[in-house]
Amino acid sequence: MNRFFLILGLVFASLTASRAQPSGHISDLAFIEGHWQGTHNGGPIEAVWSAPTGDNMIGFIRMMKDSKITLYELFGIEQTEQGPVVRVRHFKPGLIAQEDKDKPDHYTFVEASKGRAVFEKTGDALRVLYEKRAADQFVIALGRQQDGKWVFKDLFTFNRVK
Repeated sequence: MNRFFLILGLVFASLTASRAQPSGHISDLAFIEGHWQGTHNGGPIEAVWSAPTGDNMIGFIRMMKDSKITLYELFGIEQTEQGPVVRVRHFKPGLIAQEDKDKPDHYTFVEASKGRAVFEKTGDALRVLYEKRAADQFVIALGRQQDGKWVFKDLFTFNRVK
């Protein structure tokens, strides 16, 4: 009888461990490659993303208002054993860093499907959704839990620059 419970426990632990560590690949983010534009807070916003190459990809966002820069964001996405990890740094005009030197924002992979990827901010109950909504449009949305479900609100809507 004890052997039965031991085997049952090992099977359960194995299933739980496989669910606890989602896997994904940097190629799941290929849909955001390119040059994108939109508007945010009354000004233009521009994003450029490289193609996934090897174990990484890189991107940036530039936000402006009244023809002046308001914020730069630099993204580095790297493949790990647990899936892609997004690291983000924010810079004010003059390339003044907002995060501490050794502490970029860090987002771990949650899930991906065709044209969609979700990451969760380390140490915060915040998720970021990258989602292709049309052939030449993708959205970055922020998610928070409400009543036990993740609810996402669009933050940036981008259209591909042709």
